[in-house]
Amino acid sequence: MPARCRPIPKVPTQVSGLDEVLEGGFPRGRTTLASGGPGSGKTVLGLEFICRGALAGEPGVFVTFEEGAKAIRRNAMSMGWDLPALEKAGKVAIVEARFDGEEVLSGEFDILGLLAIVGGHAKRIRARRVVMDALDVLLRVFGDPRRERDELYRLHDWLIKQGMTSILSVKAHGGEDMASQYEFLEFMADCVLRLDHRVSGQVATRRLRVIKYRGSGFGTNEYPYVIGESGIVLFPLTHSELTHRPLGKKVSSGLAGLDAMLNGGFRRASCVLIAGSSGTGKTMLASAFAQAASRRQEKVLYLNFEESQEAMISGMLSTGIDLRPALRTQKLMVQTALPEAMGSDNHLIRALQAMDSFKPDHLVLDAISACVRMGSEQAAFDYLMRLVNVVKERGITCILTNQITGLAGGGEELSGIGFSSVVDAVIHLRFVDAGQEIGRQILIIKSRGSGHSNRRESFYITDQGIEFPNNLRLPSVRAGEAAEKGGEK
Repeated sequence: MPARCRPIPKVPTQVSGLDEVLEGGFPRGRTTLASGGPGSGKTVLGLEFICRGALAGEPGVFVTFEEGAKAIRRNAMSMGWDLPALEKAGKVAIVEARFDGEEVLSGEFDILGLLAIVGGHAKRIRARRVVMDALDVLLRVFGDPRRERDELYRLHDWLIKQGMTSILSVKAHGGEDMASQYEFLEFMADCVLRLDHRVSGQVATRRLRVIKYRGSGFGTNEYPYVIGESGIVLFPLTHSELTHRPLGKKVSSGLAGLDAMLNGGFRRASCVLIAGSSGTGKTMLASAFAQAASRRQEKVLYLNFEESQEAMISGMLSTGIDLRPALRTQKLMVQTALPEAMGSDNHLIRALQAMDSFKPDHLVLDAISACVRMGSEQAAFDYLMRLVNVVKERGITCILTNQITGLAGGGEELSGIGFSSVVDAVIHLRFVDAGQEIGRQILIIKSRGSGHSNRRESFYITDQGIEFPNNLRLPSVRAGEAAEKGGEK
């Protein structure tokens, strides 16, 4: 009879997103190796593990071989971790074991003295965690690969006997595709993390990968992460199953003519793509939806990569859409940023933090085409996939706009980055040559879970809003809002 599988005990890291990748946390009472180049966040990871553990009732010792204890305390304070208070409370001990670079190795020097000091602090505070940061600085003193290995095995045996959950951090030399100077450490450790700080398309990004995890499953992909004001935030997509909420009841688009084409409006919790060339009215449709939602006392988070809040609000006033009341009543939150200002990972964390604090019912992103300027088309795709995955899991209605090239729009993939298949409704706006003037037309290409018009309809942008002269004779934004109650029934 086969033996019952017993999962190994784990210690939650409480690092945002990391426990999901590690399927529970670091192996309890075992060693984890974190390697990476400068700026990858090795020290931050160790500090966060110690501080969050101390706050959760697991005291820890932080051993630093490179930075001074004062610098460690300042760095921790910048992320909201009060190390002096934790030290005073007997929950954290910092051991400064720095070398000034002028040491001379004499006789049979080993690390037993250091381990005795660390062990004394661990016993004093009853530590259950230990971090040894920049261990490669200590190993450099020996200058002999054989001695280095001997001392590392001595350290490994000591950690196991102590029963503490440990993190050892070392620098990765020469990049990920070159053998590490201390590659044998990866064979010795039970869990190995590779942290990478790279530049792609002139934009700096960070990626984490789990190389191995003895006795446990783990997420095998590369995962983007950022170092923010409260530590490391990881963005995993590790679920093999989709957990999106089902589409809800109809909600008005804010335009009666468009509602008629959509057989009542957008489905709640759906993702809607509005695509068209410049000037066709994409932002107007998105703003009309935001105005109508705010009048229903629903919250809208508007992510604008095209223009400032003031410019957007002012521009919409000329078309009869006034978003100022929504801002005053805090039913509308506008978050603006230049796409080039930061990497896609930082843009994503800003959006997620806004969603956590504002708790919107709906989200507007204007525009997909600007997201490519975050670094690359792949970066834009990753950003949008993660963002849409989050809003679908939370049941948030999502409106995406995208600028496409050409007056007619053509038959190209309307998101521009292979994204159209994951959206629930697609609206195509285009210009048409009407002799001596240029007209505008709208077409519903698809609308999942709902019937919709398959005709191209003309519409006009006027001082009173968007008018659909041939559509149920309900021409304006205001008339569209009057029909919202019918769409909600």
